[in-house]
Amino acid sequence: MGAEIGAVVLAAGQGKRMDAGIAKQFMELKGKPLICHALEAFEKSPVDSIILVTGSESIDYCKNEIVRAYGFSKVTNVVPGGKERYDSVYEGLKAFRSGAVPDYVLIHDGARPLISGTVIKRVIEAVKQHPACVAGMPVKDTIKISNADGFASGTPERRHLWQIQTPQAFRFDLILNAYERMMRLQEEKERITDDAMVVETMTPCLVKLVEGDYRNIKVTTPEDLLIAEAFLSYGELPQHFWQDGKTVSKRRILKN
Repeated sequence: MGAEIGAVVLAAGQGKRMDAGIAKQFMELKGKPLICHALEAFEKSPVDSIILVTGSESIDYCKNEIVRAYGFSKVTNVVPGGKERYDSVYEGLKAFRSGAVPDYVLIHDGARPLISGTVIKRVIEAVKQHPACVAGMPVKDTIKISNADGFASGTPERRHLWQIQTPQAFRFDLILNAYERMMRLQEEKERITDDAMVVETMTPCLVKLVEGDYRNIKVTTPEDLLIAEAFLSYGELPQHFWQDGKTVSKRRILKN
């Protein structure tokens, strides 16, 4: 019998920077709500069960217009999130207690609609070897460290920098225990920016970096929505991978 794989997909953000009067996860992207694209990828993946976390006011909408309307059979529960992202993740993790508790769990931002089945499978295989791992890609730009006055105070070596994405995957007991510890410490909560940081802060476990995809963007502003639409319109785009300290691009094939 194989390991049970769960996923927490977050759709509880307000998307204020979109300035659209509607939560970004429900905005239309290529004819369907943006969140559907991420859910479709997980529905077709080796993941066994999905907890969808959304705002309390959107529970019925998600159940009826998303889960039922699009036939997402792996979504076993739709639960309300919290004020901050870490609150929503914690609610999603706790929701597994009412059913089959997974051996491993993937946590994904629903605002990343271009997540591919390839990356999901890669992260699942990685977490079976490493208790904590995250999808990400080496940065392309030079990064500057700013001082309090807005002047550059340093330039970290680019070859050591990665931009972190989701999904982030963990052994379930590890991430749940780390979150339970963090939720009791207000000062720690205020500086948490992703799930890997919870593990880094609350446990001695090292987090493994796993190859993601440069197309796996987070839709935050109207410009991001245009980029996501362009990626979906062109179909198969260049695939990038990390090899011998360099970003290598495979042959480009565009669908007309």
